[in-house]
Amino acid sequence: MHITRLELRQFRNYEQAELRPCEGVTVLYGNNAQGKTALLEAIVLCCTGRSHRTSRDKELIRWGQEAGCVFVQAEKRDGSHEVEMLLSSLRRKTVKVNGSALQRTGELMGHVNGVLFAPEDLRMVKDGPAERRRFIDMELSQIKPSYYYALQHYAHALMQRNKLLRDIALKSSLSDMLEDWDAQLARYGAAIMRERRAFIALISDSAHENHLEISGGQEDLKARYVPSLDAQDEPAQALLKALRVARDVDIRRGTTSVGPHRDDLTLTLSGMDVRVYGSQGQQRTTALSLKLAELDIMRREIGEWPVLMLDDVMSELDPRRRRQLLGRLKGIQTIVTCTDMSDLAEAEIGAAWRIQNGTIVSE
Repeated sequence: MHITRLELRQFRNYEQAELRPCEGVTVLYGNNAQGKTALLEAIVLCCTGRSHRTSRDKELIRWGQEAGCVFVQAEKRDGSHEVEMLLSSLRRKTVKVNGSALQRTGELMGHVNGVLFAPEDLRMVKDGPAERRRFIDMELSQIKPSYYYALQHYAHALMQRNKLLRDIALKSSLSDMLEDWDAQLARYGAAIMRERRAFIALISDSAHENHLEISGGQEDLKARYVPSLDAQDEPAQALLKALRVARDVDIRRGTTSVGPHRDDLTLTLSGMDVRVYGSQGQQRTTALSLKLAELDIMRREIGEWPVLMLDDVMSELDPRRRRQLLGRLKGIQTIVTCTDMSDLAEAEIGAAWRIQNGTIVSE
């Protein structure tokens, strides 16, 4: 798969812009805060339906404007795919695929596939479980629309159950209504847990191989799924049982204490928890190995390479890790942002554009 055209109108600091990336390595260079990341953000938006930088769509619209637009055209094995995002400060965004408006955002998944590696991805190693769940959810939603829908249904049921828990504290007779929401959480939560378990098994194997290559075989990286409950039974039954056991506690706290929304992913190097004991270099290499694993798995699932986006990460890597990463780019459309072109001295660059104040200045 490769992106042939990206168009922006009133998006971030761009009034209007068009980019036609090459099939190999395209470099976007320039000083910080000029709009390099915004171009990658626009692509991520068309891959997943959401920005990786904000949950508020109106923040994507250029300051002082009421609407904006992003358009991506991609060529895949089955032909051309066009995705358009119409952003509005007054209403929800409209998503179009091949000119037709979608009724559900989940229908977007799979038309444009991409993997982004940015400095903030270090947070999935260093920060709490929410960052690791986000990593899992973003990847799985792209390759399995059914997972995206399960997440949506689960989030809705969770919100309603939490609201009911708070109401029960004021009116105990409402507690009988918990059964319905527990059943929905168990149904959709079980689907999420099954997919996460299978995905993490795959990503652990692939990340292990990538990390051996990057570290020169010095460290053994493993990823392990840590659900919020001990699922010895079938996941739906196990979750339903756990919700009933935790019911009194949940009513007192006014929130749901078990379920996929509390899952985690542990990352260890030779048995050592990277989050707690890993050095900055080890944590960075772990994040890179996970992203390369994400790339591998997506290719396996969709049958072709997704576009790889590297947002100002070359300067964060030492020369050996940089060479290892550049060696993986053959046959993969890659869009790289940087402030210093010397960071890419060893790369086979197909096209380079300077970004200045929301304008694509030169090739």
